[in-house]
Amino acid sequence: MSSPVLLVIAHGSRDPRHAATVHALTSRVRAQRPGLRVETAFLDFNAPSVPRVLERLAAEGTPEVVALPLLLTRAFHAKSDIPAVLREARAALPRLRVRQAEVLGPSPLLNAALERRLYEAGVRPGDRSSTGLVLASAGSSDPEAIAVIAEIARELRHTGWCSVRPAFASASLPRTEDAVRALRADGVRRVAVAPYVIAPGRLPDRIAAGAAEAGADVLAGVLGPAPELARLLLDRYDEANAAAARPVAVSA
Repeated sequence: MSSPVLLVIAHGSRDPRHAATVHALTSRVRAQRPGLRVETAFLDFNAPSVPRVLERLAAEGTPEVVALPLLLTRAFHAKSDIPAVLREARAALPRLRVRQAEVLGPSPLLNAALERRLYEAGVRPGDRSSTGLVLASAGSSDPEAIAVIAEIARELRHTGWCSVRPAFASASLPRTEDAVRALRADGVRRVAVAPYVIAPGRLPDRIAAGAAEAGADVLAGVLGPAPELARLLLDRYDEANAAAARPVAVSA
């Protein structure tokens, strides 16, 4: 019996770098698990759309799909947009079983990918104790998502960084430039900005502009097709399959 198809659902962007990065990531997922069929779809701006991919899979006779949101937190897209799209697909394609996997974050693998990008940007492991870190996410109006970013910042602080402050490119405060300046005001001499985003686009560009405006010493790249991120996608896929295989408890 073949494994369910992994359908990675990205947000999409008018910026061509976004789709290119998503495809690079899914290519790495395929390389890490040869034989697993991995498809990519987008909620907006880019093709193919989620309904089109699911229609194609159903027409091919695919029995089962695990839909994995390429999202770092459980915000609006994970709670509303994607479930709505998948509900419509289930109704239209009753022979195709579609299950939604959990979002990617939080996860130690994301923290490892974040640190990989910081080291690539010039931060050395021994620099942590003298470096303040700005954890810069896209931002959300969802309190749960904001709380997750704040908790990740606290966790990173316990890994040896001089200080860690969260920042947001939209919807929430503080902005990246304000977090950099706050660290300087606290006496931190060296500041690194780590974008907690997967692919380039308008909001990551805003993070980079804020880092430059405030004079951050280091700006890491987006998470992109980091090997840790590819492994995390496979972990979420496996978890979704394991959950589906568990027997449902029946109350007496």
